Order: sequence, then C-alpha cells, then structure tokens
Amino acid sequence: PSPQTLAAWDLAHVWHPFTQAEEWEADGPPLIIDRAEGCELIDVHGSRYLDGVSSLWTNVHGHCHDGMNQAIRDQLDRVSHSTLLGLAGTPSIQLAKKIVELCERIPGSTEPLTRVFFSDSGSTSVEVALKMAFQYQQQIGQTERTRFAALAEAYHGDTIGSVSVGGIDLFHAIYRPMLFDAVRLPSPNRPDHEGEQELLEEARRLFAAHGSELAALVVEPLVQGAAGMRMHSPEFLRELMSMARSCGALVIVDEVATGMGRTGTLFALEQVGLRPDLLCLAKGISGGYLPLALTLATERIYDAFRGPYTDFKTLFHGHTFTGNALACAAALASLEA
Repeated sequence: PSPQTLAAWDLAHVWHPFTQAEEWEADGPPLIIDRAEGCELIDVHGSRYLDGVSSLWTNVHGHCHDGMNQAIRDQLDRVSHSTLLGLAGTPSIQLAKKIVELCERIPGSTEPLTRVFFSDSGSTSVEVALKMAFQYQQQIGQTERTRFAALAEAYHGDTIGSVSVGGIDLFHAIYRPMLFDAVRLPSPNRPDHEGEQELLEEARRLFAAHGSELAALVVEPLVQGAAGMRMHSPEFLRELMSMARSCGALVIVDEVATGMGRTGTLFALEQVGLRPDLLCLAKGISGGYLPLALTLATERIYDAFRGPYTDFKTLFHGHTFTGNALACAAALASLEA
C-alpha cells in the first residue's frame, strides 16, 4: 500500500493508546514507521528520526541488533510458541535460570528470588504479583490482609489490579468505581531528597494504622517514571520496605521501567540494598523486540501454593503466550549483549 493508503487505513481503523482521536485526526497524516536501524526509526517516506523514547523505554541495544536478530531467526527454525500450561520449553527454562542468577547481585540478607512466572507486559507482571501476594497471605492464614499500600502518583500499568495500586488520577480517576482502594503513601518529589524524613513519618503513621490489613507494599524503586520522574533516595525506599515487613506485609518491587540498566545498574534494587519478596520485570527485558514480562518470587512464597489439587492452592492465573519461545530467545540474546 502507498503511504497515503496506509494513513487512511490508520485513521479509519486503528485506536491508538493514550491518544485523543480529535487531535490525532486533526494533525494530518500520521507518522508511520516502516523500519528502523540502530537508534533511528525510518518512516514510509524514508525520513529518519531519533528514537528518543526507546520505543517506550524498551529498546536497550538499538533496532536490528545483529545478535538479537540472529537469536530470533534461530528460534524460528525450532519452535515459535508452545504453551507452558502443563509443558515446559527450552528458552523459558534458560531465561528463568539466567535471571535468577542475575538477581543474586541484589544485596540483602533476606531470601533470594528463585521462581519466575512469565507473562507479557508490565501491567500483567504487577497483576500477577498482586494475586500472588494476596493468595499467599490467605493461604498462610493471614485472611485479614486484603489491602495493598502504594505511593502517591504511582503507575503500575493499566489492568484493573495494577490501576488500583496506581495513583495518577489523569489516567485512573474514570475507573474508580471498578477499583479496590489502596493505602496511599506520600511520595517524594525533590531530586535533592529534601523532606523525605517528614514523609517517612507520615508513612509510619499509615503503616501503624493499616499494617494489619496489608497483603503487600508495591513500589517503583528510586524513580516514579510516569509520574514525571519523581525521585526518592535508596534510604527512603529501605525505610518503606522495612516498615512493610515489620507489619507483616510482603514487598513487591516494580522494576518494569527501572530495570535492565535504566538507573545505571542492571536493577535499581542493587543501589537499595534490600531484596523484595516479589519483583516485576518487563519493557527492556526482551531488548525492545517482543512482549515479555517476568514476576519473580521467593521459594517461601512458591511453597505456600503447594498442596493436593483438591485444596485449590494453585495460582489460577496464566496467559496464552506465557513464556513465548521467541520472546525468551530475544531476552536471552539481550542479556548476552
């Protein structure tokens, strides 16, 4: 199709995310990306553009990376997809082993992250973590722990659970009747970290009031990206995590945006010095090539889901393309690079 035909089809049929249709249609023909090389996107007319948002914070090594392209080609000749529901797959096993080994660089005296649950987006990685935390607490007898704590201006994705722990009204207010209510902790907004102690005192009061109700704390480490790059110090996060654990809540760390080197270390948690109970990864995990997300858990959490099938302790959650072979092959090649 010609560029003009593609533009007409787009305006007639494609619903773009986070995009107001009135403005999209009024702006004239859309910018249509046809191919890419390195850090540049190339449109249907051959014009080049710097991919300044790394294709929404996903592209780690550049487009058309030789090693990643070859890894996906090699995997295509083996198998593109096979379900993980009742079967295993070579690339997902290798990726789970590799990411668990990489998580050993996160310091801390608590248990290591040893189990990997695959899904396909940052939203679903958080959704899985919320379900795991909630069900874990129920199955160890902490049935009163039905709520979650999260920072003000948090963003954890767009599915119902992840929106519920999100705190950006611009995105989430319209859906309020559909959501559960999170305990909202104060969020720093100073790059010099001034005023964090006062905010920690407020958080301490909230944990004292609601701690017995909490299944988990969920937090983006060091920087809240969608909130406008709101920074907090490692010390602030260590204090929050310690408060959560002191009251019996689990700690979920959402490294969807901060992981894969975005803060200068492979995981932002390496700078914090504490391990979480559940860790969410997506975006850069596959080098910007294919949809992939991981939720990592400790062995203690995994063991709480063991039992005879008739006890119904199973995590009844899964995705059609969970552990997709092509996505896992891309992630392995990205980690190698």
